[in-house]
Amino acid sequence: MRNFLNKIEVNPKILGNKPIIRGTRISVEFILELLDSKMTPQEIAQEYPQLTLTDVYAAISYATGIVKQEEILIPKFTD
Repeated sequence: MRNFLNKIEVNPKILGNKPIIRGTRISVEFILELLDSKMTPQEIAQEYPQLTLTDVYAAISYATGIVKQEEILIPKFTD
């Protein structure tokens, strides 16, 4: 993740302090939503020319690092 940290910026003046790809107004959250909609990293980089493939992987790496730091509790459902 360290190699990608220079690609991520948090600026209170841009998108309400959400992590973004440096030099853009594209948030890590938005990239994750695109991935969730079944776009590939390559498709995202092609669709958004201000992003490189490395930027997309930086967003994934950043989000992975955040999740690793969190204790996520998933409620158990019973039938």
